[in-house]
Amino acid sequence: MDLKLNRETVPAAEMIYDGIQEQSVELDYILPDYCPDIFRLIRCETSPVITDWSISGDKLTYELRCDIHILYCGENSNEVQSVEQHRSFTKTVELGKTAESAEVKLIPKADHANFRAVNKRRLDLRGAVSTKITVTGQQEQQVVSDAVGMNIQLKKTPVKFAAGRLTAEKNVRIEEDIELGAAQPDVSAILNCRCSASACEMKLISGKLLAKGETDVEILYSGDNTVEAMRFSLGYSQIIDVDGLDDSYDCAVTPEILSCDITVASDKEGNNRILRCEAEIRLSCRAVRTASVMIAEDAFSTVYPCSVEMSEIKAEQIPAVYDESFRHSAKLADGDNVPQTIYAMWSEPKNINTRIGDDGRSVVISGMLTYSMAAKDKAGMIIMPDRDEAFEVTVGLPDNINGTSVAAEVYVRETSYDISAEGVLTAKSDIGVKLLVYSSDSIKAVTDISVDETTRKERDGDYAIKLYFGIENEDIWDIAKRYSTSVAAIMEENELSGQRLENGGMLLIPIVS
Repeated sequence: MDLKLNRETVPAAEMIYDGIQEQSVELDYILPDYCPDIFRLIRCETSPVITDWSISGDKLTYELRCDIHILYCGENSNEVQSVEQHRSFTKTVELGKTAESAEVKLIPKADHANFRAVNKRRLDLRGAVSTKITVTGQQEQQVVSDAVGMNIQLKKTPVKFAAGRLTAEKNVRIEEDIELGAAQPDVSAILNCRCSASACEMKLISGKLLAKGETDVEILYSGDNTVEAMRFSLGYSQIIDVDGLDDSYDCAVTPEILSCDITVASDKEGNNRILRCEAEIRLSCRAVRTASVMIAEDAFSTVYPCSVEMSEIKAEQIPAVYDESFRHSAKLADGDNVPQTIYAMWSEPKNINTRIGDDGRSVVISGMLTYSMAAKDKAGMIIMPDRDEAFEVTVGLPDNINGTSVAAEVYVRETSYDISAEGVLTAKSDIGVKLLVYSSDSIKAVTDISVDETTRKERDGDYAIKLYFGIENEDIWDIAKRYSTSVAAIMEENELSGQRLENGGMLLIPIVS
């Protein structure tokens, strides 16, 4: 009987580009006439964001914007002054090959920023940002799923993969006016604005995706020689067109803050008591349809010599998602180093690393938390210091994840602080973690089988059964391949129930032909 092979086409993830691109950021700024002279610098923040990208042939082009925010005090007043500037860059990456239907991930981060006052009217900044760039594509690979004839034995394994993938993006602008409460002072200057987006609620309606969510805005402003903190939420509800989307797809919408601008407006009495908020959010939709197929990961013939061609395929895996949380605390100051007044405190994670724990059922997450505060020191001066604190936490999981790869998305839910009776300032952060566990990076699969039907395998004797001493957890497939017999025959002869030996001991190996 001739050998007949059945094949399946598996879309394989192909890494096209994986690298980091750096960009220097420089600012030489002369204060306008209406700004007071510089007496003391307080803080500088550089926030990078990707505003747009496109691929043409083998080139990736993206737009990088760096928002620069510098705070200082004037000589004759403790009132905090704010300087905001923007720097935009067009960056190009040579991918090395044409990227069609590529998935692009661009993650910018601020590396460092050094700033100084050249004189009372001039600011100088030298810094750098970097962008982590990952470009993946898809290529189709054919693998053997079944074989009939020539006494072929196959070792099969199920593989889940992304059989279909849809992506779409939509930019959303949110505008809202927020009026100050009666007890809050008028606004002199916006000192700090932080905007974060919570997870979206999704609903599929007639092939369109309805996404609803909120952005949380936290601001600090100066007024009446003090600093005030405010927090409010802006809601949105948007319909995203995704061609080909139906109930067979699993969807995820990721909101990303592109900008959040706060300006001050006057109320009817002419007082600066209205905050005009304009935020722009990018909603990135990714929809994946999962399929499962049995593929051959090894093969042999019990009668004929044969050769097997193998290929390592990287099927696009659908990760298992775990939502976890933990709390981190850090001692920030004690004694005379504790500020006189603390107006606000916040924290941000960075340099996150993950590894699977030794027990195979946990993930070790490490990184840094940068604690920041707006405060008044013992001399009555406004300060906004940062402090980096290392952390490492082990998160237990309900499943064994040995042999997988893990990624973590870490975010801060809330930051609080406490000053003890002994005068110790301690900060606490409630941290959320989204763990993505991928079943494997790659899979070895049989792509072709060739059988030499002109000759038969030689045996070391004429026997129907052979004795073999197996060891605990040994794969029955390896035993069957060694003696050119079948897994089913060994399991039946020895009344075994699993594909591996539960205990070591003597086995009867029936020889099939």
